[in-house]
Amino acid sequence: MSAVTSPPAEANRRFFGPRMVVIAIMMYGLSAPGQTATISVFLDPMIADIGVSRTAISTAYLVGTLIGAIALPSIGRLVDRFGVRTATACIGAGLGAALAILAMASSIFGLAVGFIGIRMLGQGSLTLAASALVSRWYDKRRGFMLGIQAALGAGLISLSPVALERLISYFGDWRLAMAVEAVLVVLILIPMALIGIRNRPADVDQYVDGDPDKAAESRTETGATRGEAIRTPFYWVLVSAVAAAGFFGTSIGFHQIALLGEQGLSTVEAASNFLPQTIAGTTATLLTGYLVDRMGPRILLVTSMFLLSAGLVLATFVTPGWAAIGFGLVFGAGMNAPKAIEAGMTPRYFGTANIASIRGVMASVMIAGTSVAPLLYSKFHDWTGSFTSVLWYSALIPLLVLVAAVVVPLPRYYAEHIATATTQSDHADAG
Repeated sequence: MSAVTSPPAEANRRFFGPRMVVIAIMMYGLSAPGQTATISVFLDPMIADIGVSRTAISTAYLVGTLIGAIALPSIGRLVDRFGVRTATACIGAGLGAALAILAMASSIFGLAVGFIGIRMLGQGSLTLAASALVSRWYDKRRGFMLGIQAALGAGLISLSPVALERLISYFGDWRLAMAVEAVLVVLILIPMALIGIRNRPADVDQYVDGDPDKAAESRTETGATRGEAIRTPFYWVLVSAVAAAGFFGTSIGFHQIALLGEQGLSTVEAASNFLPQTIAGTTATLLTGYLVDRMGPRILLVTSMFLLSAGLVLATFVTPGWAAIGFGLVFGAGMNAPKAIEAGMTPRYFGTANIASIRGVMASVMIAGTSVAPLLYSKFHDWTGSFTSVLWYSALIPLLVLVAAVVVPLPRYYAEHIATATTQSDHADAG
């Protein structure tokens, strides 16, 4: 008589999914060193210390962002191949090294190398790995969990500029503050990855959603390849939606003081408008994540693109007071909802087998767009003397995506892969 093998100890514990969401939130928050808002507090001290011009450092940042964006599809493939656990540990080590390079930079070349590292590994790779982790642990509530991850992760990012500015003031040295940031990233991210992350439920004999009825789905990940995904028209509808949100969100955010100043808002009033945008964006992310689990993508994409277009139009009419608050609420919702839609819909229609690779292309397009967005808005402002014309032209782009969301057919790859995988699993169980 053969001995009965007991399941691994980890399998007897409570479902690990919520723990993975908490870890993903931390990963998202630790991408802060690669986010523009965080880097902004270092720019003036860097310029004064190293002796480079603002134009030169802005160009280095642009180059770093573009190169980082180009690398994301390949990084996504590595995340799928080696798993989120190993990938996150490597990303943490690389991000710490990039911050160390920046802390020691003495020329524009050193700054450019550091910018490439933090933009590629912080802004791009770490957020990509975080969403892949949640996507593999949840199905039925995937959209809602991804919404929680994005909303709370963004909240952590929003706290970092103030904390780092105070750290710089405390030390009186931006290099020492950045070195501390590098050490914290390494000491938190690498142990958290190696000790806490479980790549997928099947690795610890658990199930997607903690549901034993999803045993087959937990054992065999299914879905389209990256090549199949990028040949699907609706994939590019999702890409266009998040790219538009990223492009116009970056453009407005970068020029917000001057743009709203043209409409009569003071510097304080224009800066304060980030608050309603943040409130509406967080609410829209959570609500959209909840609805993604219960609705198809068309109505959600149509609504988000309409809000984004309306926000761009409202920016040409905004006046101090309630009108400014209304603009902030509409634009904040329109800017953030498409990201939650894409995060939930991409694994639904293309599966999770190659989710990081597939979303890596999306992230690459979006980040590349955000890198040139402020420059293009500046050029239009120089040509026309105001932001009004470019805002009206911009409002047409989300409307085109809206139309595409209505007429482009939905993907069929995922259903075909699920049917094939289920049949193969049934045959294997029967054998």
